[in-house]
Amino acid sequence: MSTPVDSASPTDLPGIYVGPDPDERLEGAVRAGGGRAVGADEADGIVYHSHSGDPAQTAALVTPRTRWVQLPSAGIERWAEAGVITDAPVWTSAAGAYGPQVAEHALALLLAGARRLQVAARAQTWDPQPGRVVAGSTVALVGFGGIGRCLLPMLAPLGCRVLAVTDSGPVEGADQTVPRDAYRDVLPESDYVVLLAALTPQTRGMIGAAELDAMRDDAWLINVGRGGLVDTDALVEALRENRIGGAALDVTDPEPLPDGHPLWTLPNALVTPHVANPQEAHDAALAERVRENVRRFAGGETLLGVIDPVQGF
Repeated sequence: MSTPVDSASPTDLPGIYVGPDPDERLEGAVRAGGGRAVGADEADGIVYHSHSGDPAQTAALVTPRTRWVQLPSAGIERWAEAGVITDAPVWTSAAGAYGPQVAEHALALLLAGARRLQVAARAQTWDPQPGRVVAGSTVALVGFGGIGRCLLPMLAPLGCRVLAVTDSGPVEGADQTVPRDAYRDVLPESDYVVLLAALTPQTRGMIGAAELDAMRDDAWLINVGRGGLVDTDALVEALRENRIGGAALDVTDPEPLPDGHPLWTLPNALVTPHVANPQEAHDAALAERVRENVRRFAGGETLLGVIDPVQGF
């Protein structure tokens, strides 16, 4: 979602505060976008950068002068749940900025599940494990934003039948588009269900026992969205009983996943510890998003990643 913001005076470059943890790369992106790196008290816009990721800390930076707040992540549920996001100032997320690298990781998890690499890579004796090809399979992309737009063309060379779940209208390149409230309809026909949705009160636990039972017994669940999209206890039970083929997860609930949790050792589970967005790629993509949004802010253009306070993404 996007919306225009009134531009700063053409005689004065907009002041943008980066902090409270300073970052030379982001301040350079502010200057490259046509802004001035300034202190919080004279800022027209805020690029929130803090290792704490504290919503209260973010809100405390907002002054009557602030017209725009840029958050560093695509998932903004902690700010939404804290109720700090409002219509004024405008708040933007990094939604879409990290699409290429996360889509790459989603594809890696999907391929690994298909070839049972979670078992083969741990083997200590020569015992070939049965796998299958992804080519020609049916893949459901549940939630279709920046990651989905990047993942869809990656699946095209494999000849996959792609079912896109989104309320944004028909998806070019997908074989079928299904509205969000009908996402359960795609589960029985999908070989792979890839979760890309934002975490909101409506999507929390959207994959529970009933949804897992609706999936094929050889289907894989891939989650690179948010851990809270899945009922973890229900997933563990389904995996133990082999009611689905397996699960490949880069995000979990709880997170970090505790040592000794069953998901670490179940033979049909593959867990990576939230590494789909490598730090260097993350930092470069965030800097580019900041540069572009500062440019748009300075010119009074539509900002990227505007958050709807009601929908929570």
